[in-house]
Amino acid sequence: MVSIMSVVDFLALLLGVIGIAGSVIPGIPGPPLSWVGLLLVWLGRNDGGHPVANAALLVWLGLTVLVSVLDYVVPAQFTRITGGTKSASRGAIIGLVIGLLLPPVGIIVGSLLGAFVAEFVSEGRDVWSSAKAALGAFAGFMFGTGLKLLVSGLMFYYIIVGIF
Repeated sequence: MVSIMSVVDFLALLLGVIGIAGSVIPGIPGPPLSWVGLLLVWLGRNDGGHPVANAALLVWLGLTVLVSVLDYVVPAQFTRITGGTKSASRGAIIGLVIGLLLPPVGIIVGSLLGAFVAEFVSEGRDVWSSAKAALGAFAGFMFGTGLKLLVSGLMFYYIIVGIF
């Protein structure tokens, strides 16, 4: 017979894994899902001396909110720094989504090409300016993705520690 705790543990692990995947796949809120997994561990095992303490849960919530906000701000800033427009940011996202068909190379190449084509065609910029904006948009995307992966990965570690 399956106990209720094992179902909660399974859901926490599942949310942790989906949270990590969501850190890379657009449209899936990675860190928030990882935090909900951490919350499930806390709810299932809050006995005082547990690795997922009350304060830690609040710190992880703060980091989740911070990373989620930065994920929207950082790519635009990187693109702006390199002289790109919103078209480059949108093109990078569209290229990334198309590139999901051929991971992991497709994600990288799709993001770069999407930003480049958007700048070159939509904004009528020269090749050098378009390439520079594409690199900025890609660097911003990678930085934001790295932050999300780091936070979700660490929360997943605490999910595992909390369960086992």
